[in-house]
Amino acid sequence: MEKWVVAITGATGSIYAYKLLKALKEADINIFLIITEPGRRVVRDELGWDLTGDPEIDEEKIRGYLGYEPGDDSLSCYHWMDIGCCLASGSFPTHGMFVVPCTMATLAGIAHGMSRNLVERAADVTLKEKRPLVLVPRETPLNAIHLRNMLALAELGVHIVPPVPAFYFGPRTIEDLVDFFVARLLNLVGIRCESVLEWET
Repeated sequence: MEKWVVAITGATGSIYAYKLLKALKEADINIFLIITEPGRRVVRDELGWDLTGDPEIDEEKIRGYLGYEPGDDSLSCYHWMDIGCCLASGSFPTHGMFVVPCTMATLAGIAHGMSRNLVERAADVTLKEKRPLVLVPRETPLNAIHLRNMLALAELGVHIVPPVPAFYFGPRTIEDLVDFFVARLLNLVGIRCESVLEWET
C-alpha cells in the first residue's frame, strides 16, 4: 500500500483537500494527515468538520467524515507541531506529499527550509529525499514575493498547482470542477481513482 502525506493549512479551498482524501482512500492509499491550527478553523467553516486539535480524537472523527469502515487504520493524524514524529524523518518511507490548500506562509517556509512545524518539516524531508511534493496555493491575487517563492520551489521540481478551474470539459456543477482538479493532482503523481475520472470519458 502506498503511503502519502497530506497537509491541510489555513487557506480557503478545503473542499479540494476533502475530495483528495476521499480519492486517496478509494485508491487504497495509506494517508498520513496533518492539519494546522489555522487549517482546523478553515475546515470548520468550509466543511463543517468539528475538530479538536487532538490528533487521536480528530483521527476518529475524520475517518467518520470520510466514510472509513470500523477497524480501517489506513488514515493516521499527526499534530502539526510534532516535529519529533515519524513524518519528520527521511528514514520513514513515503511516496510523497500533498499540501492542499497551501497558505503563502507555508509555501514561503518550505521554499526557505524553515521547518518551523511538521508541515514544513515533512515537506523539507520530501524534498531532500527527492519524493514528489505537490502544493496547491491559495487563491489570488499573488504578489511578487509569492511568485518568487513558487519559482524557487518549481526549480526544485515541486509541483505548483493553483486551483484554477477548467471549463473546456463542460462542467455543470462546482463538484465537477473540484473533481476535475483533484484528478489533475492525482495524475501528476501517477495515482488513478476511477470515481474522479469516470465522468471524463
